[in-house]
Amino acid sequence: MKIYTRTGDDGTTSLSGGRRVPKFNIRVESYGSVDELISWIGMLRSFPGNEKRKTVLIHIQDQLMICAAVLSSDPKENKGGKLIPATDAITLLEKEIDEMESTLPPLKNFILPGGNQIVSYCHIARCVCRRAERTVLKLNETEKIPEIIFKYLNRLSDYLFVLSRKLSFELDNEEIKWTV
Repeated sequence: MKIYTRTGDDGTTSLSGGRRVPKFNIRVESYGSVDELISWIGMLRSFPGNEKRKTVLIHIQDQLMICAAVLSSDPKENKGGKLIPATDAITLLEKEIDEMESTLPPLKNFILPGGNQIVSYCHIARCVCRRAERTVLKLNETEKIPEIIFKYLNRLSDYLFVLSRKLSFELDNEEIKWTV
């Protein structure tokens, strides 16, 4: 099988189910943002500082692949939403957030992202996650999306923020507070 089909040369792409839509369609934007997020999570997984989180990060990528599969499906062809993220996926993120936060100093200010490469990548992934969430919510206004997808993205962005703080703490990276 060849990787190129030439069918997208006209500016359209196929949804799962066969219907062709413009590549700038909000549905394509939504699963494209989730696809980008999957790659950023893969980047985070590749750092030695996240070796102990590898299983959780792979689980996150798996759940995001499911989200992307749902989002890339033609809603007219998706028979009963056979594929949705795991019902306990949000609970897992919340558990991980709570565990990380239990060892962190309380946050009383906004912080400026950065100071370390992996911490910066966490913040980039968080921003991509927020964009994906906004795009999915926009799509949801016209085509109903399973609620668990945008809830999962919302909680995942929280997880990524706390992960950035946890990594900063573990790496003795100074969190620069933003004050006005």
